[in-house]
Amino acid sequence: MDGQSTQPGFTIDIERIISMIPHRYPFLLVDRVVDVVPGESAVGIKNVTANEPHFQGHFPGRPVMPGVLIVEAMAQTAAVLVVAALGKEAEGKLVYFMTIENARFRKPVVPGDQLRLHCRKERQRANVWKFSGEARVDDTVVAEAVYTAMIMDR
Repeated sequence: MDGQSTQPGFTIDIERIISMIPHRYPFLLVDRVVDVVPGESAVGIKNVTANEPHFQGHFPGRPVMPGVLIVEAMAQTAAVLVVAALGKEAEGKLVYFMTIENARFRKPVVPGDQLRLHCRKERQRANVWKFSGEARVDDTVVAEAVYTAMIMDR
């Protein structure tokens, strides 16, 4: 599907993600969002490749994706979920972190891995949304966090 569907479990491709959130290369960290249930949950997909700029210095000879970028990828998945729930009027709005809680990094993420970023809305009041996120490679949890974000106009 093309991300235009309103049926639960639909997929949002990269072109649609770009229209939904303001992030751009090299900071757009989600390639596709699948299993979207607007207002509830979604799974972001990030294909980790060796040519990403952070690997030049983190770490030479032993590339590891920085944990903060994994949390950012979870948050970008959440931003897509918010726009899927709120509709076109929310496209392009900025999403600012307010809190990041209980972040845990369990296993390094390296080039060649595919991150599956499981995001679930915990609650929402006005323009403040709280999510729980879990990043997995294959079936292994590599990182998790609970985070709160505020949705703002540009």
